[in-house]
Amino acid sequence: MMDVALLLARLLLATVFAVAGIAKLTDWKGTFEGLQEFGLPVSLARPAATLIPVTELLIAMLLLPTVSAWWGALGALLLLSVFIAAIGYQLGRGQHPQCHCFGRLHSAPASQSTLVRNGALVGIALFVVAFGRDLFSFSNEDAGHSIVGWRGGLSLWGITGAILAALVLVAIVVEGWAIVQLLRQNGRLLLRMDAFDAMSSGGSPAVPTLSEPEVEGLPVGTAAPPFALQGLHGDRLTLDALRASGKPVLLLFTDPDCEPCSELLPEVGDWQREHADAVTIALISHGSVEANRLKVADEYGIVNVMLQKRDGKVSQAYQADWTPSAVLIQPDGTIGSPVAGGVDEIRELFAEIIDPQEVERTRLGEPAPEVSLPDLNGQTMSLMDFSGKPTLVLFWDPACGFCQHVLPDLRAWEDAPPANAPQLLIVSTGSIEDNRAMRLKSTILLDRNFEVGGAFGASGTPSAVMVGADGTIASELAEGFTEILSLAGGMAHDRPQVVAA
Repeated sequence: MMDVALLLARLLLATVFAVAGIAKLTDWKGTFEGLQEFGLPVSLARPAATLIPVTELLIAMLLLPTVSAWWGALGALLLLSVFIAAIGYQLGRGQHPQCHCFGRLHSAPASQSTLVRNGALVGIALFVVAFGRDLFSFSNEDAGHSIVGWRGGLSLWGITGAILAALVLVAIVVEGWAIVQLLRQNGRLLLRMDAFDAMSSGGSPAVPTLSEPEVEGLPVGTAAPPFALQGLHGDRLTLDALRASGKPVLLLFTDPDCEPCSELLPEVGDWQREHADAVTIALISHGSVEANRLKVADEYGIVNVMLQKRDGKVSQAYQADWTPSAVLIQPDGTIGSPVAGGVDEIRELFAEIIDPQEVERTRLGEPAPEVSLPDLNGQTMSLMDFSGKPTLVLFWDPACGFCQHVLPDLRAWEDAPPANAPQLLIVSTGSIEDNRAMRLKSTILLDRNFEVGGAFGASGTPSAVMVGADGTIASELAEGFTEILSLAGGMAHDRPQVVAA
């Protein structure tokens, strides 16, 4: 039976390496990004993104014929050893880079389980290397049965058992990947499986709801993982900015192609508009800017929408593998709830958040929050220094890519301000040097911790709000350059006037 064992080991290794190689080639960009996360420079990561999957396919082909099987197993052993060394090195440094081991089929941060999986494959490859060749005669005859010629030495039962074993191994691998992908896309799959079980046992199937997936998430009370993600307007949104208002933050993980998400989105828009005094709601979504803007922002008026890459790093950091799912972050930056999976659980979590909350919200016509910040020369200024004329308060970040993109337009406004336009006051994060490098003429006040921005309800940059001549809030918060321009034009019918620093 040693020959059968060697054959099955070769078939398993060949299947794994073939699937991994094909998956990496079809997801070349993901493979390239993964290699960069492991520390390879672009000059090496680019060719390696092609060389590694090609090598894996070559190993898979070498493992099939007996004449080359030993060499294929040796190549598998060496390549797996390199993988283990790279993963072990990163884990030793406390890093968990994204492992694109199987391309789009399966991608997850490197962990101890990754080492265990590769270690198991090393054991299989070592078995073929150790017993698949007579090292003294250098004969290939001990590599196990040939793929096509192995049947002669087996009985009918042996042939049948080997075939069934191989099919079971392949089926387990394929079915496992399929289930993982389905679960990621649709949180209702588990409940449907329960319903099928009930039907098969003679019971009546339960009506499918989305509260079934019981995803625990991170322990309550632990620090929430930080993030910085792109918004729909090219802005950059961070966890610190979302928390700046001192309110709890409800993170929703969604996908524009997720049907349960589409069911929930209209309610999310209402929640944001009606309960901004109690909680800051932010969406972390997949997909393109266009898809999310059309389906999320434009259709339902949802703000605070961020996009994560297809590797889903932020979702994985929060252990939120379902869409839709949600988690509460307390004002102190700690996890405030288990992950709520599905529409019903998210509704319940939201109800628990708003019921006990009675937080005063800044509304139109109410006095603007107090502003007392240093300018670039160290002089403390307040919003009262700008009273007597409408003031457009612009929240800014020199490190924000979109802010940099529209910086020339802002300078153009400063060079030719129209008559009767509101004043422009910039409340910015960053250092004095970074803000001076923008070469703006407007008054810039430094809000390094984004506390003032949060007090006005701003959670990202660029965003703006109009303060009337009497010091009261005169507009809703505008997010993104287009909305800011519209706000300024709506108030002054032209570009805003600037206040010289």
